[in-house]
Amino acid sequence: MLYNYHTHTTYCDGKSTAEEMVQKAIELGFCEIGFSGHSYTEFDLEPCMTREGTEKYKQEITRLKEKYKDKIKILLGIEYDYHSEESLDGYDYILGSVHYLYKNGEYWCIDYSRERQIDAVNKHYGGDFYAYIEDYYKTVADLYNKTKCDIIGHFDLITKYNSDGSLFDTNHPRYIAAWKTAADAIIKTPAVVEINTGGIARGHVKYPYPSKEIIDYFKSNGKKMIFSSDCHNKEFLLCGYDAVKKYL
Repeated sequence: MLYNYHTHTTYCDGKSTAEEMVQKAIELGFCEIGFSGHSYTEFDLEPCMTREGTEKYKQEITRLKEKYKDKIKILLGIEYDYHSEESLDGYDYILGSVHYLYKNGEYWCIDYSRERQIDAVNKHYGGDFYAYIEDYYKTVADLYNKTKCDIIGHFDLITKYNSDGSLFDTNHPRYIAAWKTAADAIIKTPAVVEINTGGIARGHVKYPYPSKEIIDYFKSNGKKMIFSSDCHNKEFLLCGYDAVKKYL
C-alpha cells in the first residue's frame, strides 16, 4: 500500500508541479497522495507559499482531485509551521512542523545550512548547543497544542547538519532528556508521527527522521507512525522506502 502525505510542489520550494507529482504517484502504483505546501510565514518568504499562491494551490489540488478521482485518492493538506498564523480552514489534514525558533526578538530557521545554524547558536545561546536543543524540543512538544495537527513532521530535524556528531552528542543526557520530554507530550496527543526520508533524498543524512532510538521509544509507547518521503521532486516520491523497511 503506497502513499505519501508530505509532498511539496512548485507552489512552495518543490521542484515538480502538483500534476507531475500525481502522474508519478499513479505510475508508481500509489493508492493515495497528500499535498502539504509550506504555510505562509511573513518573516521568511523564501520557502513558503505566498498568500495568493496558497489560494491557487487549494484550487489546483481540488481540480486534480476531480480529474484523477478514478485513478488515485488525492488529499489537500498543509505543512503548517509552528510560527505560522494563517487560517487552517479547508484542508483535509495538517502536518505540523518546527522550522524556526524565536529568540531575542528574532525568528531564525534551523535547517537552512550548517553555517547559519552555528551562527545562530553562537548568537542566541552563547554557543551552547544543548540550550538550543532544549528550546527546539520544547517547541516540538507544544506543536499539537498550537496547530492541532494530524501528523508530526520530522521530529528531530535539529539533527540535519549533525550526521557526523561534531555539533552535539545525541547520547548526551541533556539531549536525551529534551527529546524524551517532547516525545512524551506528543504520545498523549492523537497525532501520528512520520518516519521522514527527506534528509536522505537531499543528501544530508543517511537515516530517516526520527532516529532509530526515538522510533523505538514511540513504538514502545504505542504511538502510531507513518512513512513519508518529504518529497520535493517527483523522482523521490519513494525515496528510502525499501531502505527504511530494512532499517526498521
